[in-house]
Formats: sequence, structure tokens, C-alpha cells
Amino acid sequence: MKRITVAPRPDWQSEMARIGFNYHSIDGNYWQEDACYVFTESQIDLLEDATNTLHHMYVQAVAHVVKTGDYARLGIDDIAAKQIEDSFGRQAPSLYGRFDLCFDGINPPKLYEYNADTPTALFEASVAQWYWLQAQGGILRGADQFNSIHERLLVEFESLKPMLGHDTLYLTAVSDSIEDLTTTQYLQDVAIQAGLQTDYIDIGNIGYRMSDGQFTDLNDNIIHHLFKLYPWEWLLAEEFGQHIASSNIHLIEPAYKLLMSNKALLTVLWEMFPNHPNLLAASLNPNDISTNVVKKPFFSREGANISLTHANQTLSTHGQYGQEGYVYQESKPLPKFSNNQGQDVFAVIGSWIIGHSAAGIGIREDSTLITKDTSLFVPHAFI
Repeated sequence: MKRITVAPRPDWQSEMARIGFNYHSIDGNYWQEDACYVFTESQIDLLEDATNTLHHMYVQAVAHVVKTGDYARLGIDDIAAKQIEDSFGRQAPSLYGRFDLCFDGINPPKLYEYNADTPTALFEASVAQWYWLQAQGGILRGADQFNSIHERLLVEFESLKPMLGHDTLYLTAVSDSIEDLTTTQYLQDVAIQAGLQTDYIDIGNIGYRMSDGQFTDLNDNIIHHLFKLYPWEWLLAEEFGQHIASSNIHLIEPAYKLLMSNKALLTVLWEMFPNHPNLLAASLNPNDISTNVVKKPFFSREGANISLTHANQTLSTHGQYGQEGYVYQESKPLPKFSNNQGQDVFAVIGSWIIGHSAAGIGIREDSTLITKDTSLFVPHAFI
């Protein structure tokens, strides 16, 4: 695994805008056109195998919690538990998820967490870096990329046809977020390519009809099927969240993804699969982990409210999370590389699950060991 310098396309900004990647320079410097990470085929095989293994372990962990009813210590209340059990019992369709992995190219990939409910950085992983690779020559001529995300999404959307029938698949997000909006509109475009009837609606415009307990669009049409780029724990905490179970709306991602995305489940994984080569020790008791520890809220996002202590040094981030509780995970620092300016950067691998199997990776890098919403995206290839 190497980080190498490559020549940026002279007009790369306009090329990215042409394909719909409108936040390529958000915060001034997001997409990195002048570098890439290079893997060997065997390293890609390791990542793919680890991703599939971890997803199957998560399914087993959810089944264990559903069987035992061990929700309380994970911060899951009765309303959420009922939704989780219902969706898991009928194996409600799941579209995608992203594992954040620590991998140095040599040792087994280690799991940091599973972004199973509302993962972003999808468009750049699926489309942007693929177009970038097709335009690259020089030392990358003939290289490949671990990236079948788009094709696999097509398959998953096509598999929804029997469930949807003649109904519309609505897709929703907070439209004020350009990243969430682009991700959701990209998924809508894939769904259209798969032959589905779709409509986008801002989540703030979804109505609730008191007369029959149904959720509706702005024309008072009932929403039967909805993809939501909006966290389950936020949804259930809001005024009309309690009515989801009594309506006939089917949500993607399903409610059991709330449990998968809960970082407290890392504790269950470690209890079920102790010393697994792809796991880091995790506990709800801080005394169970050594002095090298990462403290994470159950439901934090984008690196918020993280405290990382390693080799007697502590790094912390701020945010709005933590009231729900914390999980304590063994610290495993990200591999360190040098960027084109000779500065240290740390790279995390986002490994995508589409449906129920691995489909590709995207890489984020930061000048610190905690990956945040301001971290940069760097494309990859394998040779």
C-alpha cells in the first residue's frame, strides 16, 4: 500500500462538475487529484474478504441481540427495539453500508466502526474516482480499481421491483446539505436506471395524515416506500417518529441498521468473536481497555465527540453527541503517509457493502488520527 503522486488533469474541476460532483472543493480542498493510493491485487483480496466477514459477523450480532433482548445497555429503547425486530425478522431490504477500516497493506484490516445507516462519500467512491482512473495514463495505465459499487447498486434497486410493484420509491434527505443531497440524488439516478419510478422529497416536506395515519408527499399521495438519508435515532426521536410502526411505510435503510450503526454493538462483536483478527477489543467499561483507548459515543458521526489516547497522548474532537453513552475501543492508529508537501497524513479505508457483500473502497485522509467531515478524499488503484 503506497501513496504516490500523479499528475492532475488540467480541467479536473470542470470534469468533476460535469459528472455532478459539485462539492469536489468543499472547504477549499476535498478531492485530491494529485495523488492516489496504490494496492496490490492480494491486498484488495484481503480487504474484500475482511469486509464480507465483518458484515456477516454484524448480522450474527444483530440476531444475538434480537434473540436475547439485550437492548438496554446499547441505548436502545422499546420503540426502537420493536422496529429492529420487525425489520430484521422479515429481512427488510438493505441497500448499502460502509466499514471504516485500519489497514497498512500488511496486517489484517481492523474494524473501527460500521456506518450502516447513513453512510456518505458514496458518489466520490462509486463515480468520481472511477472517472478519474479512466482518464489517468502514465504510471497508472492498465491499473484497475476495487469498485463495482454502481453496478451492484443497479442490481439491488432492480431487486426491489417485486416489492414496489407500481408504487413510487421516494428518496429523502436534508436538502441543505450538498453532500447528502448529491448522495441521495445519485441513488435516485441509479434507481431510475434500474427502471424504478422515483421522486425526491426534502425530509422537511414529508407530511403525516392524521385521518388514516399515513405519511404523504406535498400532493397528499401516500408514501409507501422511502429511502432516507437521515439517521434512525433522529427519526424516532422526532414528533411523528412514533407513528412509523403503525403506518404502512417501508424504509430503506431498515430499522435493524440502527443497531448495526450503533457503536455499542462493537462490544457485542468482541464478546461473540473475541480476539478475531479483524476486530479491536471493545467494552462499555473503560477499565476493560488498556491505556491506549478510543472513547466513542454510541451514535456519533463524522468523527465528532471522539477521544483518542495512544502512547500517553490524547486527541479529542467536539460535537453534539454522547448523551446516549460511550463505548471504549482499543486504539489502533491509522498508517502514516507523507503528502505531496511532505506533511504527515493518516488514511482510513471506507469499504463498501452493497446489499450484503463487499463492492469497493474509498479512502479519506487527515493530518490527525481522527477522520472528520473535513478529511480529504484520495482515489485509489491496484496493480
